[in-house]
Amino acid sequence: MDGACFRETRRTRRRWPDVMAIWKKDVRIEEERHVRANDRDYNERFSYADNRIKTAKYNVFTFLPINLFEQFQRFANAYFLVLLILQLIPEISSLSWFTTIVPLVLVLAITAVKDATDDYFRHKSDQQVNTRQSQVLIKGKLQNEKWMNVRVGDIIKLENNQFVAADLLLLSSSEPYGLCYIETAELDGETNLKVRQALTVTSDLGDDVSKLADFNGEVICEPPNNKLDKFTGTLYWKDNKYPLDNEKMLLRGCVLRNTEWCFGLVIFAGLQTKLMQNCGRTKFKRTSIDKLMNTLVLWIFGFLICMGIILAIGNTIWEQKVGSNFWEYLQWKELTINAVFSGFLTFWSYVIILNTVVPISLYVSVEVLRLGHSYFINWDRRMYYSRKDTPAEARTTTLNEELGQVEFIFSDKTGTLTQNIMVFNKCSINGKTYGDVYDEFGHKVDITEKTPCVDFSFNPLMDRKFRFHDSTLVEAIKLEEPLVQEFFRLLALCHTVMPEERNEGELVYQAPSPDEGALVTAARNFGFVFRSRTPETITLYEMGHAVTYQLLAILDFNNVRKRMSVIVRNPKGQLKLYSKGADTILFDRLDPSNEEFMFTTSEHLNEFAGEGLRTLALAYKDLDEDVFDEWMKKLLFASTALENREEKLGALYEEIEQGMMLLGATAIEDKLQEGVPETIACLTLANIKIWVLTGDKLETAMNIGYSCNMLRDDMNEVFIISGHTMLEVQQELRMAKERIMGPGKDKFSSGLDMEKTELYSSDSVFEETIIAEYALIINGHSLANALEADLEQILVDVACLCKTVICCRVTPLQKALVVELIKRHKRAVTLAIGDGANDVSMINTHIGVGISGQEGMQAVLASDYSFAQFRYLQRLLLVHGRWSYHRMCNFLCYFFYKNFAFTLVHFWYGFLCGFSAQTVYDQWFITLFNIVYTSLPVLAMGLFDQDVNEQYSLRYPNLYRPGQLNQLFNKRKFFTCTLQGVCTSFILFFIPYGAFMTAVRDDGTHISDQQAFAVTIATSLVIVVSVQIGLDTNYWTAVNHFFIWGSLAVYFAILFAMHSDGIFTIFPNQFPFIGTARNSLNQKIVWLVILLTTVVCIMPMVAVRFIKADLYPTHTDKVRLLQQASRRQGPQEQNLRRVRRTSSRRSAYAFAHQQGYGELITSGKNMKVPTSSTSTYPLSSPARGTSLVKNSGTTDAAETNSTGFGRESDQNQEVTVEDLEAR
Repeated sequence: MDGACFRETRRTRRRWPDVMAIWKKDVRIEEERHVRANDRDYNERFSYADNRIKTAKYNVFTFLPINLFEQFQRFANAYFLVLLILQLIPEISSLSWFTTIVPLVLVLAITAVKDATDDYFRHKSDQQVNTRQSQVLIKGKLQNEKWMNVRVGDIIKLENNQFVAADLLLLSSSEPYGLCYIETAELDGETNLKVRQALTVTSDLGDDVSKLADFNGEVICEPPNNKLDKFTGTLYWKDNKYPLDNEKMLLRGCVLRNTEWCFGLVIFAGLQTKLMQNCGRTKFKRTSIDKLMNTLVLWIFGFLICMGIILAIGNTIWEQKVGSNFWEYLQWKELTINAVFSGFLTFWSYVIILNTVVPISLYVSVEVLRLGHSYFINWDRRMYYSRKDTPAEARTTTLNEELGQVEFIFSDKTGTLTQNIMVFNKCSINGKTYGDVYDEFGHKVDITEKTPCVDFSFNPLMDRKFRFHDSTLVEAIKLEEPLVQEFFRLLALCHTVMPEERNEGELVYQAPSPDEGALVTAARNFGFVFRSRTPETITLYEMGHAVTYQLLAILDFNNVRKRMSVIVRNPKGQLKLYSKGADTILFDRLDPSNEEFMFTTSEHLNEFAGEGLRTLALAYKDLDEDVFDEWMKKLLFASTALENREEKLGALYEEIEQGMMLLGATAIEDKLQEGVPETIACLTLANIKIWVLTGDKLETAMNIGYSCNMLRDDMNEVFIISGHTMLEVQQELRMAKERIMGPGKDKFSSGLDMEKTELYSSDSVFEETIIAEYALIINGHSLANALEADLEQILVDVACLCKTVICCRVTPLQKALVVELIKRHKRAVTLAIGDGANDVSMINTHIGVGISGQEGMQAVLASDYSFAQFRYLQRLLLVHGRWSYHRMCNFLCYFFYKNFAFTLVHFWYGFLCGFSAQTVYDQWFITLFNIVYTSLPVLAMGLFDQDVNEQYSLRYPNLYRPGQLNQLFNKRKFFTCTLQGVCTSFILFFIPYGAFMTAVRDDGTHISDQQAFAVTIATSLVIVVSVQIGLDTNYWTAVNHFFIWGSLAVYFAILFAMHSDGIFTIFPNQFPFIGTARNSLNQKIVWLVILLTTVVCIMPMVAVRFIKADLYPTHTDKVRLLQQASRRQGPQEQNLRRVRRTSSRRSAYAFAHQQGYGELITSGKNMKVPTSSTSTYPLSSPARGTSLVKNSGTTDAAETNSTGFGRESDQNQEVTVEDLEAR
């Protein structure tokens, strides 16, 4: 129940914006926080927030006014409210108020019910969280209190599996040394356990309530903020001060795991906790169709004003020339006798009558369609990954049609294109490489599954899943070569991995990153087994002998340092520094005597990167005792600094990591996900440009492209931009541009102010005329210069002329800047896809897709769409995206057409009724036309229509092109469909008008009364728009049939009911026209008029479509014909060309680290006390594991479930229409 509650809280924080906005306005800004334990009177002086949370927007009293205020901030709702007010003025209203209030109230009610339902669940979630029980230390006793009553400065007790009630400073726990374990899935999506540890001085308090009640320490710390991974503060107690950081904090939203109990001091409560501080405003993303619709609605409103002015002028002229003759017979007020004033009133009357040209139901219908399209994505079993039980999820409903218009995809690499499961593959030690296999003639042999593996039976603690094929490395270990042993000793010592021994000799490593685990596992198999650790020691099992090293310091990894070091004392008393990290970083800190060795190792690293392996350099240093002691004093001082602590520590780390000796390098392999090359090839055929943004080195980044078929050996040229200055980068980009376009043709521009179709006809056409294929690879430091204002235009020009773009060594911020650059200059729809926290910034830029991979759920939580495998992106775009765009465009075209056809009949009628603002239709017909008679058929088309089925959508990626060019709905399409509506309204009015001028009934009496005329036009209109939607529907389902024919049946049922004797008896004032429908529709002449009107309205459009499809067929028309032909002929086996790699180069991968647990380990006391156990080995294993992660086996790399994408390889191939036509 608790987990469900908090998951609901996490969902609601995405749904409603900034619960903090109002609260922040009323509270003074804190510069620092003072909290005294067990002293509520002191803490209340600062007016800190209590622990009550409120994510709900409304209560019983505020719901109606606030919700209505929010709804009337929308232009359409405010517009119709003004119309309603105008209709209440008798002098200008020729329509009853219910014609507007019924649809308006319906729309407002539907939206209000949706908002109220959402808010009810927020209230329910808030209530469940606020009323949870927590044990609070009050007046020396533990008392049960609701969460809402917890205050800053309180000491509370947590028990295993309980949620953390507020942001707490950990004081003590049931585990040795004040250790506790928490799960932070509600904060960052990570399911692996994190370690937190109390200060030594407070951990001694234990669970002694009397000691805790006497604790009066004061914490001075940073003010409330949203930084989940950072906390800076100091504890003052007993005339001493102790530094505090994030590793000593338990944040609200975490769950206590594998810890019986712990005590914590409340630092931040309620809305000031870091969880609630992160419930801020999410970026609102709007589609290009949304923006266009807003423009079109304003145009329509302007058109409405113009029609009103024309009819008002007509009324003024008519009143002066004709109407004045009747003034003395009609008892009008003197005020209305003035012709100009009459025209003024008529203007407002026609604004009311013609208001349906801006349909209020349009916005509700669009939201219904988007919701339906989102459910189709969620329900797609072909995007369901059975290995992890992970379905696709549309986390937003506002961007579905935008998925059908994507031009640029920006992809992360690790965990997105690759599996992020690491295997130790090769290494370089003392200038010699290991890992390759050679035959008896000295020729290199390709390694396959049949290649024999090295025998590790000499090592009883080996990992049986580990595979290595070069036996020379094992021989070097057995020969006790010093540098080889030092190499693996470094791998076994320099890490933050936590071991767990579940059974005797069965070691399981829980690592903060997969590559850390792969390196420690490699050392384990080569005889240097990392067996256990305590806060001060690391115990290895070196070639069968237990060796314990004293752990003195861990210089942990971060994204700035790009390296990690440990300082240990070996059993001989020698001080050693072991370091591993990126070669570009580590080589700069080597002793000058390593220059030749470094050159050789660099060649090996380039070779490894060329094979697509992730690389690390390894080095060590012997430390002097006196130098180290002095350095440790500086480290202790820097670690207690309140300001710039990280910078001071970084400077000290830099100081001691100089003059190291190079040992060698490691190479780890990470395989591509299943179907990545085929997916990229298919998306490329859809004219989608795919850019890879990675933190890899240049060589590795290039091989990513080769592995994914983005780079090929037959490309004309691969441009590498690696300049260090702005001038160098500018020269390299200009040179690349000249090579592509030729000298003197520097006229390419991005066309910022052009329509998308015009852009296609100029720039994009020019791009496509470049037959040669080029690729651009740009380094991180070069990219930083290229993103400057002076160079960004040429960067965009060159990049868009290249078939492939790869950016390497990029930071998360640079990823977002690249996406924003293309979005701004090309005005293109962009999609960013990634799986890690470092991808969140680019995911938030436009359409974001999160991969639920090995790096946690941060990207998924920030994304708009999520699924488990990169290959599902093909289906998301080419099927769901294209269908959503097609459906939305057809829906909008038809919606505008039918409303213009419906509304403009009044305009034509105005010229024949003295511009009197008399309506043609019955008022109930006006009310029900959009919300009953024609609403469901257009929704069915918008939900279920398909121009071609999913198989052909994937088989012919070029079908995606119209969406990129905005061809299906743009300003031209809007004018076309509105012109059709105008012509239809003209025909609907004048054919019945002309026929009824001379028509008579079967008995010879005149037929042309106003109500019979209205019924004839209304019936013709309903039939015409129903036939039209039938013509517009490409894919008929039972729902379409039911809605279209059902709507016609409902129309006739309501028509006869409203003109019946019974309803007149009940409501004589509202339904006065008894028998009009019956008397009109029983005449043959009326049905002939309806038939003639329908034929004249429909046939021109049928003829135009037939001629266009026959003489100028689109690619979609051709594929649709092939689909129809294949249905008639039945399934045929087709020889489709498979996508094959065009390069012999192997795939390449980046190296990625994340922050380890170094500071926790070196702070001491992070291990449980081992109990004795019998063992056949010299070192006894801990009775209780110290794993950071619960049992979580690795998942298989490939999915073979038939519901996945594995059997659709034939759909990914390029097959021309002409090929199939020939067959």
